[in-house]
Amino acid sequence: MTDDEIINLVLKHEGGFTNNPNDRGGPTNFGITAADYGRYLKKGAPATADEVKAMDVSVARKIYEESYIKDPQFDRITDDKLRLILVDSGVLHGVKRATIWLQLALGMDRPDGRIGTETLAKLASHQAPDKLPRLVLGHRFQAIAEIVKKQPTQIVFLLGWINRAVSLLDYV
Repeated sequence: MTDDEIINLVLKHEGGFTNNPNDRGGPTNFGITAADYGRYLKKGAPATADEVKAMDVSVARKIYEESYIKDPQFDRITDDKLRLILVDSGVLHGVKRATIWLQLALGMDRPDGRIGTETLAKLASHQAPDKLPRLVLGHRFQAIAEIVKKQPTQIVFLLGWINRAVSLLDYV
């Protein structure tokens, strides 16, 4: 699966503009939050709801490529199934958290949320690399449960988060 195909899948799940008051990301379009778009625009602040709503899908694709593949160094992950899980997890739960889940799946003692030489070395020497995408998804499921437990208002998103994570099993 190429990065473009991964982005296509993320866009399929994300849909268009939303501004749900329970969504901690605030106004969102194509899965890109006001904060993400504001950073992309170099505003020094989140984009307005109107700016987010007017965002073109081509801009969302650029943000995904820069902020969810290149910047967190997920492009260094050669297994496309694992890269899919990391990118999609990063979009929903943050790239640092997705990287920590990978590091936990790799058995790293001190996950730091950054893809570096230690993470890449552990990845290269892992005894069962084909199991890593599912192990990362397992950490994602645990995190979803913790989010809802700590913040009951987030239960409105629970079914969607679970369905999306389960749908990824078709690719891994």
